[in-house]
Amino acid sequence: MTRAEQRLWFECLQKFPHRVLRQRPILGFVVDFYCPTLKLVIEVDDESHFTPEGQAYDLERTQKLEGLGLKVLRFSNLEATQNLEGVRKQLHALLELQNTPR
Repeated sequence: MTRAEQRLWFECLQKFPHRVLRQRPILGFVVDFYCPTLKLVIEVDDESHFTPEGQAYDLERTQKLEGLGLKVLRFSNLEATQNLEGVRKQLHALLELQNTPR
C-alpha cells in the first residue's frame, strides 16, 4: 500500500463499522479497498490518476465496477494524508444514507 492508503487504512478503515478488505481483485482490477456489505469500493489516487490517460482509465474502470452495482468513492493522496477527517465525514455520511429508510 502507498503511504496515503496506509494512513487511510490504519487511521480510518480498520475502525470502520463494516468489514473492509484491502487490495481486492474485482473484474480483473485490484481495488484499493472494498466493503462487501455496502458494495463500496474506495480508491486512493496519486498524481498519475489526474493525467488525461489516467482519468480515461479510471472512468472506464468506475463504469465497469458500477455496472456490478458497486459504489466507487475516490480520494486523492492529499485528502487521505492531509484531510483524513474530511474523508471520515464522507464515509460516515454514506453510512447514514445506507441506514435511511427508502
